[in-house]
Amino acid sequence: MGTKIPESVLVVIHTPGLEVLLLERADHPGFWQSVTGSKDLLDEPLVETCRREVLEETGLDAAGAGCVLEDWGVRNRYEIYPQWRHRYPEGVTHNTEHVFGLRVPAALPVRIAPREHLQYRWLPWEEAAGRCFSMSNVEAIRQLPVRAVRG
Repeated sequence: MGTKIPESVLVVIHTPGLEVLLLERADHPGFWQSVTGSKDLLDEPLVETCRREVLEETGLDAAGAGCVLEDWGVRNRYEIYPQWRHRYPEGVTHNTEHVFGLRVPAALPVRIAPREHLQYRWLPWEEAAGRCFSMSNVEAIRQLPVRAVRG
């Protein structure tokens, strides 16, 4: 059994014009998603998990000039697929995902993590929502126009 912590972040990276960054998974070609990742330590603040995962997966600095990272206050609890449960301690069957938005000043160049992703695309939010395989990711992107107006 593994030691992965069943608490993760989903970070919808977007521009002021609502272009969304999507990444194609290396372990599932054709499956597109926003940045995701689990806490490394039980006491790791979720904001730090976001910053670390964004940097690891895209090379972008979430604390950089013109960037705004926001906790959307959305929590999704879902069952971990049986084929991935070996990554977690014995008996762990569910994960809690915390949704964040990261506004960047423009569609920036990205340095993908080749072990995790094959390619990236900046897409209009509607197209991005239609391309994601995860329903929680789809729902988060669909909230973007309302959240952008509030922000």
